[in-house]
Amino acid sequence: MKREVVIIGGGPAGLAAAIEAKKDGCDVLLVDENRRAGGQLFKQLHKFFGSRAHRAGVRGIDIGKQLLQETEELGIDFWLNSACIGIFPDKRAAVLRDGKTEIIEAEKLLLCTGGAENPLRFPGWTLPGVMGAGAAQTMANVQRVLPGKRILMIGSGNVGVIVAYQLLQAGADVVGIVEGMPKIGAYGVHAAKIRRAGIPFYLGSTIAEAKGTDHVEKAVIAKFENGQIVKGTEMETDVDVICVAVGLRPLSELAQMAGVQHDFIPEMGGWMPLHNADMETSVPGIYVAGDTAGVEEASTAMDEGRLAAAAAAEALGHLTKEQAEEKKAEIRERLDSLRQGPFGDRRMSAKERIIKKGV
Repeated sequence: MKREVVIIGGGPAGLAAAIEAKKDGCDVLLVDENRRAGGQLFKQLHKFFGSRAHRAGVRGIDIGKQLLQETEELGIDFWLNSACIGIFPDKRAAVLRDGKTEIIEAEKLLLCTGGAENPLRFPGWTLPGVMGAGAAQTMANVQRVLPGKRILMIGSGNVGVIVAYQLLQAGADVVGIVEGMPKIGAYGVHAAKIRRAGIPFYLGSTIAEAKGTDHVEKAVIAKFENGQIVKGTEMETDVDVICVAVGLRPLSELAQMAGVQHDFIPEMGGWMPLHNADMETSVPGIYVAGDTAGVEEASTAMDEGRLAAAAAAEALGHLTKEQAEEKKAEIRERLDSLRQGPFGDRRMSAKERIIKKGV
């Protein structure tokens, strides 16, 4: 089977890329292993930041519904419940679908496989009840199952704080948020909700141990200095769930299989595929977008998907150079705007390094 543009991953980046590519006249196939496309958007009940172009003030779940409606109106071809199990340097993709492996020959291949939660190892970390914040968010917001009654969150970044608040809204008792650094990592607007709700932050602290027999029953919190637990500062609290929110890393196994050049960029999540300003990797015709191309927000992921789609449409001859450059310039301007703020300089410089190395 031959297709012009094959997109692996139907999250924010993949959906936005599929819509952009289809509008530009490309033949598009979008492959996703889930029953419904949308990825992280259907877990995000909070309102987005940014500009009107980024649907500021709209909840992530509603953005997901809007994107799916647009794909339906455009007649984009979806393969759902279909797992991409291999990528070849010649842009062939092996997809497990309905129990059979199908080989797709893509002229342009876009990888939007997202990111994975980082683990945190501590005594008792394998007990049932210790889980990633994203897993708890999926249970509460998608599956409508409360993961526990008394929950401790480890990590005060945006993910940890947002998920803690959503678990509180779902009816859980969030007993606190533990942060190893001396200050809260999340944006002030999110942290303020937690403070108003009376949930304590334990700054300069860490989880020392999870206790229990066949599941989590208690958590031990302690002060944390110079990479070491401060003896004598331990505090024990009753919990049945410990959520870990200590960052994400790009899921780039498929890019590695294709021989894409990688580098370690800690500001963007660690080992990742390098790409140029058009999101094209070191393997011609293979593009990356979203958390696969460096962990950022969903709004950034969507614009990276659009940028890759415009570049692919130009390479396929569906857009003239002038048309493509106009589109790409507008998208890059929005991306630059999104990367401003408390962590803007760090992320901007990290992206510049990725693009420079990926040329």
